[in-house]
Amino acid sequence: MTTLPKSIQNLINEFGKLPGIGPKTASRLAFYLLKQPNLDLQSFAAAIGNLHKNLIYCSRCFNMAEVDPCAICADSKRNQNLICVVEDSLDVVALDQIAGFNGVYHVLGGVISPLDGVGPEKLKIQELFARLLSGPAQEVVLATNPSMEGEATAMYIAKQLKDPKFKHVKTTRLGRGLPMGADLEYADEFTLSKALEGRQEF
Repeated sequence: MTTLPKSIQNLINEFGKLPGIGPKTASRLAFYLLKQPNLDLQSFAAAIGNLHKNLIYCSRCFNMAEVDPCAICADSKRNQNLICVVEDSLDVVALDQIAGFNGVYHVLGGVISPLDGVGPEKLKIQELFARLLSGPAQEVVLATNPSMEGEATAMYIAKQLKDPKFKHVKTTRLGRGLPMGADLEYADEFTLSKALEGRQEF
């Protein structure tokens, strides 16, 4: 059995921790980097190192940003009355590519998942309710993924929004252009657009 130098093996091990990366792919990535100029490697390492240093979470919507409030929340041309509730920042990227959606977002930071020890208190749900009570919102689009956990999270939020104090807020759910179990980030623009257009009261 060939023993790799420790520095290469360590890099392979780190790549192997990434989602969807198996041992063979991790090895290919490590050996690819070995062939790159040192300047490119330094740039790559700096980009990784700056992730936590430069990124913050918007205090309004909890999307990743480099300024607070984020560019979306600070955009006066956006419809602040329309809040799209998503699981994570990748969903914001997917939905914001759709021409025609001009609202703002609220990132929950996950979904309710009792098996993983994630209850409503671990998500940005109370922050959503506080935002609805203090701001101009008229409609909340529940855009959690159509998975068991995503549906449970949407139902939990919708139930809380039936409280009379939220009577000024219309609650809708993405239309059924998305198959059960699908992730928003992998859906094509047409499907997402139709899902938004076909949103229904929830």
